[in-house]
Amino acid sequence: MVQRSENLQVQPGLPRSPRVTYRMADPGTALDEPGTLAVFGFGAGARGHDGDPRWFRVALESFDAPAPIELWQVDAEISYGHHDAVRWSSGGGWLFAAIEVDERDAGGMEGAARQAYAALRQFMSTRSERCVLRIWNYIANINDGEDDAERYKQFCDGRAAGLDDFFAEGFPAATAIGHHHDKHLLQVYLLAGIDTGTAVENPRQTSAWRYPRQYGRTSPGFARAMLMPAQDALAISGTAAVVGHASTHEGDVEAQLNETLTNLEALLASADMPAGFDTHSPLKAYVRHATDATRVWEILQRRLPGVPVLLMHGDVCRRELLVEIDGWRFS
Repeated sequence: MVQRSENLQVQPGLPRSPRVTYRMADPGTALDEPGTLAVFGFGAGARGHDGDPRWFRVALESFDAPAPIELWQVDAEISYGHHDAVRWSSGGGWLFAAIEVDERDAGGMEGAARQAYAALRQFMSTRSERCVLRIWNYIANINDGEDDAERYKQFCDGRAAGLDDFFAEGFPAATAIGHHHDKHLLQVYLLAGIDTGTAVENPRQTSAWRYPRQYGRTSPGFARAMLMPAQDALAISGTAAVVGHASTHEGDVEAQLNETLTNLEALLASADMPAGFDTHSPLKAYVRHATDATRVWEILQRRLPGVPVLLMHGDVCRRELLVEIDGWRFS
């Protein structure tokens, strides 16, 4: 059940947040619709219009067959193009930007992250929509390596070097998930706007940038969620069964999923958003082991009836975590 809040109102004078939906549709048809900022396909079978910068094939397989596309739309005319290696589209005060880097051209994972984020930082300096609100990172073999040589930790090191002081005033919401496709491919894309949002933290969890040294030389830099400028939507970062800074319920996917859902509810409360999720709140659930997918789906169907959830085969940034959820809560 979704409880509505009388206190949450769209802020006048600020652009309405992009509408994010899942749809069974031809990507070309979606790209032709007015106000289409970006269209995402999932997995090796996704077929789109590779010549259009707004089309992005995410290197994650969906457990849904066929998989829907993800569609971002705004109430404005759209322009788009390329800036060196960055593809982009914009309209109505909103910006989509994306980059893919082959690690072989960058000296490895750390170099690829540095290169990707330096390119995005440079591109953002040319734009009026330079308030980065939400970022997605898809990393091959994210858990390979030990201690500081683990690929996710190398990614965090390179990302920080590429960003320099770009997020000095605060981190955006973010996701980092491991994919099982081209082992050399790093994908990064973002949503930015002309106005700042409000970063939201979860009182049940240590803020990611305050993690102790055991999680790497460079703490993950992200907010647990971002309230959009008009306060009409909450962009939720990748959320898992972490309490404080520690992973919980090791080896138990059902307990981890229930803990994750508890964290999501705490996050909504921190943002003064209505409790619960509804049919207009698209989520993604990333599941490490394909054998767990059916059980995860059954629990989500029971706990989140009617909520659009895209079930993805992806590795969470800590080896012991089996499931993670991110997505949107619209008011």
